[in-house]
Amino acid sequence: MTAPLTPDVLDVPLASALYRTMLRIRRVEERIRDLYAAGRLPGFIHLSIGQEAVAAGACAPLRRDDTVTSTHRGHGHYLAKGGSLRGLVAELYGKATGCCRGKGGSMHIADVAAGYLGANGVLTAGLPLACGAALSARMRGTDQVCLAFFGDGAANRGPFHEAVNLAAAWALPVVFLCENNGWASSTAFAAATAGGSIAGRAAGYGIVGLSLDGNEALTVHAAVAAAVARARAGGGPSLLEARTIRWQGHFEGDPQVYREKTEVLDGRRADPLGRLAERLRTASTWDERWAKEVEETILAEIDDAVAFAEASPDPEPAAAFTDLFVRDVEDRRRPGGP
Repeated sequence: MTAPLTPDVLDVPLASALYRTMLRIRRVEERIRDLYAAGRLPGFIHLSIGQEAVAAGACAPLRRDDTVTSTHRGHGHYLAKGGSLRGLVAELYGKATGCCRGKGGSMHIADVAAGYLGANGVLTAGLPLACGAALSARMRGTDQVCLAFFGDGAANRGPFHEAVNLAAAWALPVVFLCENNGWASSTAFAAATAGGSIAGRAAGYGIVGLSLDGNEALTVHAAVAAAVARARAGGGPSLLEARTIRWQGHFEGDPQVYREKTEVLDGRRADPLGRLAERLRTASTWDERWAKEVEETILAEIDDAVAFAEASPDPEPAAAFTDLFVRDVEDRRRPGGP
């Protein structure tokens, strides 16, 4: 199926909120890119610049207690779900004040309080976890929904089919959302994907499948809102495919010899931020003073987060032996334990 067009009647408060979220993600990742290039951040960094409409549009319909599983490219998902910017930046610095106490880094950001069950360095690993979160919600008698972000490369691995099949068979409240940016690392989508569509695979599992323009935040929002409402009402999972373009390489430092430079130019022409701003201008609701205030507020917030991270302590060596599941189990088995 093809998604409906972007709503004709502009919901100005919603569009303004999505613009703010997308701009915040864009500016945060630009600062992360610069910090990484300056050698101030350890580890690998995977950015989602150009894909902000998917994160913002998809997370806006979720409640705080709904859950999200993410990918190795999850900074934007985390911020859109309500994660702490200070916690994110400190985590990238590997500091004790990070959202994972400096133990996760970019690819393993998690924050249960925000309903963010984790970015994941293992391709497709978030999808079975989403089924587990959804089953947990059902067994606890809540109406929580889990949204699972994944990439087009993940859709060609076995756990994708196992997770979608299980969710469909048990009518679990999951929204599977593929961010199809056309590249599984350096492998082109067309070279590795039979059928030409991820959403088209939904028919094989008897669930709703929808392909949509991932550079249109309002379109993403409308499609995910409908899928979340369906899942919350007991209608089972949906499989959505948001087609978008990543502007950066697979990882920072990637020379991108595998693709034409024109693709990035196409992505910039399809800039989701510019498109949403233009929609607001067309509706005569764009306010330059408001836009400037939003930008300045975001940049000040980023400055604060970077200063907070750089002033934060490194984790104590003994912290390597805390937060271990096996330690908790051993403690519970010990006489007099918790």
